[in-house]
Amino acid sequence: MNHIPPIAVPYTALSPVSLKTASWRTKLPDDHLRVGISRGVPRGMAAGYRVFRKLAPGPWFNSVGPVEYDQLYRSEILAPLDPRAVAAELLAMAHGRVPVMCCFERVESGEWCHRAIAAEWLADALGGVVPEFGFETLPQDAHPMKPQELRRP
Repeated sequence: MNHIPPIAVPYTALSPVSLKTASWRTKLPDDHLRVGISRGVPRGMAAGYRVFRKLAPGPWFNSVGPVEYDQLYRSEILAPLDPRAVAAELLAMAHGRVPVMCCFERVESGEWCHRAIAAEWLADALGGVVPEFGFETLPQDAHPMKPQELRRP
């Protein structure tokens, strides 16, 4: 039997604008695909989303402050991963749609979220911005879900 290898997205084809972040509840256009990077999925979430557990936070996710969270997330979750390979996986699972990394926190809540850390990590590796949906004109450091304590002066 012939084995056909999966189609890989070459690193040169990766663009940070091909990736975005949002709340699970954000209304997205049809050409965008929700990809969960949270530890769970909201009850009642309509079918049609994907889950990417590699970017989900650790068990400490709701028990530490933003600075310690950033350190733990970067060292335990992101450090073992290759950001270019992660971006390629996200793009491949979206099948031509824009992958949108989703978690629970809403922009209007005033809370911060790990998706801003994941977005910054990917943006740094890809050389651009991975924006929050609806905030595409902001620079990476102004991602609306980034904790104030982690913003550059």
